[in-house]
Amino acid sequence: MKLGFFGIGSGVSADPNVAISLAQHAEGVGLESMWTGEHVVLPSPRQPPSPAEPEHPMLHPSTVLSFLAARTTSIRLGTGIVLIAQRNPLVLAKEMASLDVLSNGRLELGIGAGYLHQEFAALGIPFRERGARSDEYIEIMRALWNMERPSFKGRFYEFSDIDAQPRPVQRGGPPIVVGGSSDGALRRAAKYGHGWYGFAMNVEQTASVVKRLHALDGGEALEISVTPAMRVDRASMAAFAAIGVDRIISLVSQDEDRAKLAMDSLVEERSKL
Repeated sequence: MKLGFFGIGSGVSADPNVAISLAQHAEGVGLESMWTGEHVVLPSPRQPPSPAEPEHPMLHPSTVLSFLAARTTSIRLGTGIVLIAQRNPLVLAKEMASLDVLSNGRLELGIGAGYLHQEFAALGIPFRERGARSDEYIEIMRALWNMERPSFKGRFYEFSDIDAQPRPVQRGGPPIVVGGSSDGALRRAAKYGHGWYGFAMNVEQTASVVKRLHALDGGEALEISVTPAMRVDRASMAAFAAIGVDRIISLVSQDEDRAKLAMDSLVEERSKL
């Protein structure tokens, strides 16, 4: 079972000194990965379905992960998730290729279509187009990372006679991990993803999603990552492993010391399996 933690660059770890301390502690105790989320803006005052108060600090994913790449050596760096439909895909491809180069190939590119309609409105991007944009943007990024002479013609973007260097360190580009449990998200994961990521899910919910993924062409080959909705211990790890989960990304405390204790506990509980 791979172990990671979620929340780096957010809340208390938006403080760079805390972020360094948590990242280095996680690497030191043997966690495989650390993950950060993304919201460009949050509605103020808070409105559903916003996940946090508008004052909650969230560093930009590639910025904080590049910063921490320079202060770690082996822990993988995950975006959990980048809201791909809100981005210019050519800029995002360059951004993530740069992060992969600077980290020497440690990026796990988690992506999602997004759900916060207020954020889409502020960015001037049609909320109803987020699924179609997500699919097309994955294809665009892979074209830029892999084609000798990148070109593309789609619904939203068209280009040729360009190049974007340097290319990612990881062959084919960073692994794409698709988040979300809607039918569209699962189809996207099976068609384009190396993995699938479920957030705040219990064992039963995860088992249902895994079954749905396995019913899709390509879904059985996906690496399954989950942030559990409950405390992670030996029993919950074993239960998740039994249904095919490959990586647990634990949501740790916003308190620095308690977060480190939670990381220590994760590794200890895994040793009991």
